[in-house]
Amino acid sequence: MQEPIHILKEYWGYEAFRPQQEDIIRTVLSGADCLALLPTGGGKSICFQVPGLSLGGVTLVVSPLIALMKDQVAQLKQRGIAAAALHSGLPFAAIDRLLDNCVFGHTRFLYVSPERLQTEIVQERLKKMPLSLIAVDEAHCVSQWGYDFRPAYLQIAEVRQLVPKVPLIALTATATPEVAQDILVQLQMEEGTVFQSSFARPNLNYVVRKAEDKLKSIQTILQNVPGSSVIYTRSRKKTKELAYWLSQRRISATFYHAGLDAMERQKRQDAWIQGKIRVIVSTNAFGMGIDKPDVRSVIHADVPDNLEAYFQEAGRAGRDGNKAYAVLLHQASDRVRLEKQYEESYPSLTTIRRVYQALGSYCQIARGVRPDRSFDFDLATFCQNFQLALLPAMHALKVLEQAGWIIITDAVFLPATFKILVNREQLYDYQLRNKQFDRLLKTLLRSYQGADKNAVPLREAQIARFLEIERKEVVKGLQQFHRDQVIDYRPPKNKPQLIFAKERVSAEDLQINQERYQFRKQRHRQRLDALLEYLDSTVCRTQFMAAYFGEKGLEPCGKCDICRSNKKAASRDQQREQWQQFLLEQIQEKGPQSWESLLQFARSQAQKNLLHEALSYLLQEGFLREDAQGQYRLN
Repeated sequence: MQEPIHILKEYWGYEAFRPQQEDIIRTVLSGADCLALLPTGGGKSICFQVPGLSLGGVTLVVSPLIALMKDQVAQLKQRGIAAAALHSGLPFAAIDRLLDNCVFGHTRFLYVSPERLQTEIVQERLKKMPLSLIAVDEAHCVSQWGYDFRPAYLQIAEVRQLVPKVPLIALTATATPEVAQDILVQLQMEEGTVFQSSFARPNLNYVVRKAEDKLKSIQTILQNVPGSSVIYTRSRKKTKELAYWLSQRRISATFYHAGLDAMERQKRQDAWIQGKIRVIVSTNAFGMGIDKPDVRSVIHADVPDNLEAYFQEAGRAGRDGNKAYAVLLHQASDRVRLEKQYEESYPSLTTIRRVYQALGSYCQIARGVRPDRSFDFDLATFCQNFQLALLPAMHALKVLEQAGWIIITDAVFLPATFKILVNREQLYDYQLRNKQFDRLLKTLLRSYQGADKNAVPLREAQIARFLEIERKEVVKGLQQFHRDQVIDYRPPKNKPQLIFAKERVSAEDLQINQERYQFRKQRHRQRLDALLEYLDSTVCRTQFMAAYFGEKGLEPCGKCDICRSNKKAASRDQQREQWQQFLLEQIQEKGPQSWESLLQFARSQAQKNLLHEALSYLLQEGFLREDAQGQYRLN
């Protein structure tokens, strides 16, 4: 077994672990379960990747976000570590091949979406894999006490029965005490060790600002805090509008949201990471798995849904340990929106059943059937086709997902693929009869091996550049080959995936557990109240945040807006006391004084204000009195 520190140096180039990382890794290597509660930027992935390499075999990583899985797989591959991601949207042949690589030891890290753990093919192959470790990322998703409960996470405990001697590490950045305890119970790791880092970030300055003009506030922040920045907004439209507004004011900015093409998202993300773009304006689709250490400010132009989401997003600032700012802007309309959103998040059973009925028709699923595949799902098209209001439909889908009826994944980018359907003689004959496609066919055959046996991924843009033609011409040719049944061509796609987690029932037979439904509604109310309290709090922001996550006894940070305001007030009190002492000494030494004679000692408007406050206090408390001539005397 290779020493963890040697692995860290070899693959990551770091000389030492961060606080608690080595203790967590040693616990995992001892074969014990553990729960790691580490803040955003605390290096959670290293806590399972290093022991996974040290133990050998395959590490199974359960993650809810496909984008996050892909990012981590790409990072591991860049370090020369064999890794793969198994998620909804992959064709069966690709899944079969990927699992075989794990069984035969060709893959070290297998990332799996939780719904995939329920499939028979995955569970059967897990029994045959040289599995050495299970890592559950975003572990708060297993708890109904949490803000992002995912029913598919509850199946992880069943997987543990298939591989009972394999240790498990659960990791999350956002878990209240109730959620942490629930994680231990739901993942059958009650005897596991819990590691919890402090939620305090000494270099991160939290600021909450009531701003009637948010645009002006954002511009001021960016002018006063140089360096890279992330700005979070709630809508895709606002990301574009705000990025354009900043660009017009010579602040380099771009926008990012899930509706952009995958290649375009990657292009913008890379430009921001490399410092070519200073500001990226995004929905909450951005940030998971992004390791940019020098972010100097994270600005929330809109109030997020809860403190868990805010803590995670704000924590993307200052990962290099240098001074950074997390600024939350709010106004009265934010509170109105949050309250309205809370009420709308829990639709009637009638609405839920109507949406469920429409889903069956949308995917053409008969009653009593549970499909063994996922479906491309576009919410806007779905609502338009079935005349459903967008927001009520979205909330109904969320209820159906939390009740375990369906699963909707984040957008999955799958590249185009093709498979040759004819033999060599038929292909040659087709080339002779279609001279206009000869160059394209020859390029396909030379560039992609094995297409006669399996569907292989292809890049239309790459072929177009090689042939010096437009991409649309390549696609047109591929579509013609498909129509002529020479190849099976599947265009690229980038859409969320809809999965039926249970066999379809009639809308009338659809049931929602009302006790759990009301419990989640109550928890939502508690999280909303905590968020609103945070906006109005006069307690140190770091103390407030840490207490919410169960960490007591922290000293005031001295850097947040509340601490700075308190320091300013304390300084003003001290100055006013000095003026009071000065006035008493002056009048005692020189006798009665007029306001004009006292005012000459104040050299600025601020000092005049303090002088007036000090004099008012001494008169009110009876230390001084004003005589008939308007002179101030000792009383």
